[in-house]
Amino acid sequence: MASVLDVAAYILAEAGPMTTMKLQKLCYYCQGYSLAWDGVPLFAEPIRAWASGPVVHELSRHHHGHFHLQPGSVDGDPAALDPDQRETIDAVVAAYGHLTGHQLSVKTHREPPWLNARHRAGAPAGIRSDEEICLDELQEYFDHLAAEHASDDSADDPADRPADRPADQ
Repeated sequence: MASVLDVAAYILAEAGPMTTMKLQKLCYYCQGYSLAWDGVPLFAEPIRAWASGPVVHELSRHHHGHFHLQPGSVDGDPAALDPDQRETIDAVVAAYGHLTGHQLSVKTHREPPWLNARHRAGAPAGIRSDEEICLDELQEYFDHLAAEHASDDSADDPADRPADRPADQ
């Protein structure tokens, strides 16, 4: 299985420089859509419900002290990703890559996976929490998004990715 660093390195290589907040949120959306489309996690590291939104601690440790990241600044291996994983990441970046890190953070603050984890932790807005976002909740939410957008004509939503690929490929 790929690591979050592999995913982050691929995103930076394909999308170019971005803030650490944006990279964290794109990794979250990639994980969610991987669960919805392929039925498996994209990476094994847990996503935490931090005050700033979903964050993968292992990625945060890697870029700690940096606000902006360049391609090549994350020690991951994009070659560790298979074609289906790259397709998922490409679709998410195409759909969400135009948003800023702050816009993505605001969006995640309205979504059940982050809200439920914050609720479980008893963490009010702005208060630190290391509560893990459950993969089951993430998959349920992104399954719902994918189904909701399946009939939409919006080409900007990653849920429009062709669904004819079996999950076990």
